[in-house]
Formats: sequence, structure tokens, C-alpha cells
Amino acid sequence: MELPPLGLYIHLPWCERKCPYCDFNSHETRDLPEAQYIDALLQDLDADIPQLHQREVATLFIGGGTPSLFSAPGIARLLKELGNRIALSPTLEATMEANPGSAEADKFAAFRAAGINRLSLGIQSFQDEQLQALGRVHNSEQAHAAIDFARAAGFDSFNIDLMHGLPGQGIESADADLRTALSYQPAHLSWYQLTIEPNTVFHKRPPSLPVEDMLADIQDEGEHLLISNGQQQYEVSAYSQPGFECRHNRNYWSFGDYLGIGAGAHGKITAPDGSIQRTAKRRQPGDYMSSAAGAFTASTRVLTRDEIPGEFMLNALRLNQGFTISLFESRTGLPISSIQTQLEQLIDRGLLEQVESTIRTTALGRRFLDSVVAEFF
Repeated sequence: MELPPLGLYIHLPWCERKCPYCDFNSHETRDLPEAQYIDALLQDLDADIPQLHQREVATLFIGGGTPSLFSAPGIARLLKELGNRIALSPTLEATMEANPGSAEADKFAAFRAAGINRLSLGIQSFQDEQLQALGRVHNSEQAHAAIDFARAAGFDSFNIDLMHGLPGQGIESADADLRTALSYQPAHLSWYQLTIEPNTVFHKRPPSLPVEDMLADIQDEGEHLLISNGQQQYEVSAYSQPGFECRHNRNYWSFGDYLGIGAGAHGKITAPDGSIQRTAKRRQPGDYMSSAAGAFTASTRVLTRDEIPGEFMLNALRLNQGFTISLFESRTGLPISSIQTQLEQLIDRGLLEQVESTIRTTALGRRFLDSVVAEFF
């Protein structure tokens, strides 16, 4: 069988301060064990290389934590060693997350020189009051400066990460954040609602968030503003100028493959026999770095035939354009007839629509996406 496209995700788990809404595997530190951690990453990759079956890596995403806390020479070493071990596409999309609090003009330029060609800037808001409520370490001045630094460093492609539905926020405040972001004409904008996740400070001490009607109004107004300013929505919370969609994330949503290395990183790999395996690496950075070579993986699970349709829909239905029947069959190894009953029921209820060979959610289906996806599990 033809194997899906392959991405590589690398997790750098440290940050300057843990945000109260964050449920990612991130850990506060002022003393980065940079060299030791990069050594562990490369050993982790070496152990996983046989799973790749000599495939070329099309996209790279370095997430965290705050990856931009790492030094530019450290990132350069990491990218060089990746290229020595695996085949990287000549058109590799190499994204790194960066926070304004750790932004320096010369550092961004050095990341660009090392081979990073796309930044994802964790702005979240351009208003000091909102940034303080979110526990961010940067202020509005640093948020603006980070975007200027990225442009000056030669990043033609960068993402602005922006939240809405913030504590005490109304339409006017959310609208102001979006207008400020759009004034920079970013190639890509991730705009998503703040949610309260378990095991976070906000879950223990919830802030006062906008009520449901206000959240719906913010969403409607924001979507109109984004689209009227030339941003095309291609996924639930992702907007871009034409040609600047995030290829790495699109691969996730198209049920492509990705190798995950680093503390707590997850991966999904399809074998030549068609079986699909999900992996998770050891979560605690200390445990991860002290692992013997080949012992970085904490769990491995092969998806059953019954699980695969739900796993596929969990990703593919996030895309506005949906998926084609041929994509479902090639990525899952299952005939479309295996989910025909669910498809027909959801189409009858006005939650999905089929146009020729393409299946996608309707506007109503996007509002109740979790319920739609649940029908396939």
C-alpha cells in the first residue's frame, strides 16, 4: 500500500512560567539542560528510524513549552543532526513555536539561518489586561515587537496565535485583538476559544468567562472580520492567506503520519501492512533524558478496525473542505461502505453533506462537531 505523507514533531517541554490555562506537557525552569536533552532527542530518533521505512519527512514542527528558550546554536545542531539521520524534503516546512517574552531580533534571525522557515508566535492577546489575566510573561509591547522581529529576520510565513472568550471579554475587546492581528497581514492566524481543561490552575480556580450567547456573538463577529480581511478558514480554528496553510497541521487533519520525539510526544505511524500504531513517549523530562537508548517510548497501541473510522473523523472533519472517499479508503484501509450507515444518518440530520465524492460538515455540523465525530466511535 502507499504510505501517507510523514511529518516529524519534536517536543521541547520547558517554559519560563506555566500559564494557568495550559494543560500541555510543559515545565517551568530557569536552567535548561539543552545539550543533554538534544542528545536524548537524537537517541530517541535513532531508535524510531526503522519505523519510517525510508520515507522522506515533509514537515517539521518544534513545539512546547517554549522552544524559543533554546539557543540558536542548539536548534542549529538539532536540525543538522536530523538531516544526517533522515531524509528531509527539499521543500521542508520547518515550524517552531516562539513566545514574545523570549523574543530577540538576533535570535530570530539565527533560528532562520539554522533552517527554521516558519514561526508560530504565541501572542494570545494584544491587551495588557488580558495578558495578565492569562498569566502570560509578555506584555503588549513585546507582542508587537515579536512580529516586527519575525519579519525583520526574514520570516515571510508566520502564525499569530490568538485566543478569544477570555476572562471578562466582550465583543469589542475580542474584535480589537483581531483587528490588531490583521493589521500585520499575517500569512496564518490561529484563532480559538479559551477552554478550561482539567489539571490546570484555571480548573481549580475558574475565572469569570463570557456566557454562551456572548461567546457565540464573538465567534460570529470574528469569523466575519477574518474572512472579510482575506483570511480563508480551512479548519475549525485556522485561517490563512491563500497558499499559506500550515502543511504540518493539515497532515494531522488528513490522517497523515507523524513521528513524535521528545518528552510526552505522540506519534502515529502506518506500517507497510496497513496497521496503524499510536505511540507516546515518556512524559517527565527527567525520566525521558535518563532513559536507556530504545526505552523512550512509554506506550504503543495498534488501532483496531473499529477504532480507525472514529480516529479518522476526529481529524478530517475539522477541515472545512472535508475529505474525499478515496482519502478515507487509502488512509484507513477500509471501504467507505464500512461507515455508510453513519454517513447516511448524519446527512439526513443535516450535519454532513456529500458533494460528488467529497464529504464534509454543514454549518450546523460544525457547531456540533464533537457529537458528529462521536457517531463513528
